[in-house]
Amino acid sequence: CYSSQEANCKMRKLSETNVLNKTIALRVDLNVPVENDKVLDDTRILAIIPTLEYLLAQNTKIILISHFGRPKSGVFDSKFSLLPVAKRLEEILNKQVKLFSSINDVNFSSDISLIENIRFLPGELENDEELGKKLSKIADVYVFDAFGTSHRAHASTYGAIKASEVSCAGLLLENETNALQQAISSKSSPMLSIVGGSKVSSKLEVIKNLSKISDDVMTGGGITNTILKAQGHNIGLSLHEDSMLNEAKELLESGKILLPDEVIVSKDIESNITRITKVNSVQDDEMILDQILSPAVFKKITQAKKIIWNGPIGVFERQAFSLGTKDLAEAIASSNAFSLAGGGETLLAIKMFIEKNNISYCSTGGGAFLEFMEGKELPSLSALGFKF
Repeated sequence: CYSSQEANCKMRKLSETNVLNKTIALRVDLNVPVENDKVLDDTRILAIIPTLEYLLAQNTKIILISHFGRPKSGVFDSKFSLLPVAKRLEEILNKQVKLFSSINDVNFSSDISLIENIRFLPGELENDEELGKKLSKIADVYVFDAFGTSHRAHASTYGAIKASEVSCAGLLLENETNALQQAISSKSSPMLSIVGGSKVSSKLEVIKNLSKISDDVMTGGGITNTILKAQGHNIGLSLHEDSMLNEAKELLESGKILLPDEVIVSKDIESNITRITKVNSVQDDEMILDQILSPAVFKKITQAKKIIWNGPIGVFERQAFSLGTKDLAEAIASSNAFSLAGGGETLLAIKMFIEKNNISYCSTGGGAFLEFMEGKELPSLSALGFKF
């Protein structure tokens, strides 16, 4: 733990838990994109390797537990099977990973095994007490290493932790909480936060919380459009939320919101016909689909000692509207700031435009990342003794 994070230090950690020669139930997040039975992005799989290597060095036997997608409870559906994930894990580890179709079939004949998608089991999403107890009794120690699911009180992410005689956080979870805690608690200034996305409503609380601890908060996407309309600008046909205009005006009152001077517009999101215009010159039949980073914003990124980034600032998946997010990623990568990035679209943008190593820490969490930044209590972390 960082010395300034005494609350975090109270969380039960793997390094302080006796796991030598023990059996381990390891709850991880292997909810990765799969197409034609092939894993498209193994970032979340690679993220658990340090915990697996630590446990194997302690001569443990490991049963992995994970969800995958949103299957119908109680019904096996092959498209939600973890078999492709088990195969990719075997390739990475060069070691057999047995897949158990049922929790009742679990045994420790292999060093590493995997239980089929935990969401196939009735009671997982409802945090069924009996299922939680059953999971807690699979092994000697229950290790939770799935930060991305820590905001959900499910049987495998909360009930099993509470019911286990011995439970602790894995190395990935420890790193995640350390990095996030450092980002929101250290006094490094100036601090810049960047919050992009389609809706003010889904990011309102995180923007408010970051406004309290940041010197500036830059917005992007539909969030920027809504705030621009609240300022009185014509945003044409741009994605926005009329129901959030009053909240947008309140955000502006903080004096910390950074808005673009220029945006990229088009009459059709599928079109490559675009133009750069001042924010006060958007036409009625145009949509704002990207924004230009001003010299003032580049300067703030350069001068920042700490940067928190969640969400792209344009429709970056299309080359015509990727400039803003690309420039942002490159500027953050070139800065000397401690930079923390989180959220699926943010990580995809990083993968597209820069080297991941140029960001100080990339969080594997989406919703959990946002709720941590909002200051909310996350059930899994609370069960492990983390103090918010």
